[in-house]
Amino acid sequence: MKSYTITVNGNVYDVTVEEGVEGAAPVAAAAPKAAPKAAAPKAAKPAAAGAQGSVKVTAPMPGKILAIKAEAGKAVKKGEAVLVLEAMKMENEIVAPQDGTIASINTSVGASVEAGEVLATLN
Repeated sequence: MKSYTITVNGNVYDVTVEEGVEGAAPVAAAAPKAAPKAAAPKAAKPAAAGAQGSVKVTAPMPGKILAIKAEAGKAVKKGEAVLVLEAMKMENEIVAPQDGTIASINTSVGASVEAGEVLATLN
């Protein structure tokens, strides 16, 4: 038997698994215990140059930020790539919805983001 500690949706469980037994009934998981305070928080939002812009660039789906292609203060054209988001093993370019200047980048490389989360803003 092997014991593991797993975290699911912020709840921590102690699980014991019996190896090499075919057709055995699964072992019930122990009751959840309090999540440790040192749980990985959402990625820190880097400080952006200037204030938030009026046009929001949001994540169309949950995923992980692979690259940031534009920095605050850069002028972008409609359709120009601002970030690269990996979702379901595919790289998706997140583009500017209109011409403007990047007011802020609200994420960082390696951050996990949810659908609808504001990734950048434009003026």
